[in-house]
Amino acid sequence: MRSFFRPCPSMKPAVVLLHSSMSTKAQWGELVSQLSDGYRCIAVDLLGYGSAPFPAQLGPEYRHTLAHEIDAVNAAVAAHLQPGEAFHLIGHSYGGASALHMARRMPERVLSLTVYEPVAFHLLPEQHPARAEIVAVVERIKACAEAQDATRIFIDYWNRTGSFDAAPAAAQAKMAGMIAKVKRDFEALLGEPATLEDLAALTMPALVMSGLSSPASTRLLAEQLAQALPNATALQTRGGHMGPITHAAVVNPAIISFLSDAEITAG
Repeated sequence: MRSFFRPCPSMKPAVVLLHSSMSTKAQWGELVSQLSDGYRCIAVDLLGYGSAPFPAQLGPEYRHTLAHEIDAVNAAVAAHLQPGEAFHLIGHSYGGASALHMARRMPERVLSLTVYEPVAFHLLPEQHPARAEIVAVVERIKACAEAQDATRIFIDYWNRTGSFDAAPAAAQAKMAGMIAKVKRDFEALLGEPATLEDLAALTMPALVMSGLSSPASTRLLAEQLAQALPNATALQTRGGHMGPITHAAVVNPAIISFLSDAEITAG
């Protein structure tokens, strides 16, 4: 049986929220508002996004890792949690992969785990079609000499062809300004050593969500992940990979319902 520290009964349970690549903690604004009556929500800007600094490069051989990312998350949430306090954990896309790493590092503190299409392709064998597909996308991005061209590949893959060119010029420039961190994100994801077998230790209630219109790579990964986690529920909703933003009206109620059930289990 897992053990964890809960604050006094009068204190609301904590929820830590991690956003996707090329986004900020603001993407969770609507969900945070809906949860605020019953939970203390701690939405965090991941490194290189929002108000968080770009990862510090420690020499020419530096490689970014999910461990670096979660070190920064832990530092950011420390002021909002009591020492050793348990919390619910939510992550989307790159934030979902980061959440999986965080849960593996401190399973005794994670009351429940909610991930929407975590891009944790490192969990799959190299020959798996889902991993091969995303590796091909990464190689195309790395081959681009111009940030705008690399950003177009990234945005169109996760949304649909033409999405980047359809965006206003100011939005295109903003997205292109974040592509350097996106490359670091992929570096961290594909360099993570964990496998699906390593997830057997994550016995907390888990919700693995995916979008009906998402790329095959993330839908296949979500299926594999839900099977690997011992206490997981799989759920597909309308929308695609950016469902927590584009289809919050269906994604958020599912998350809220899951958290409520998880609180009953934890309590």
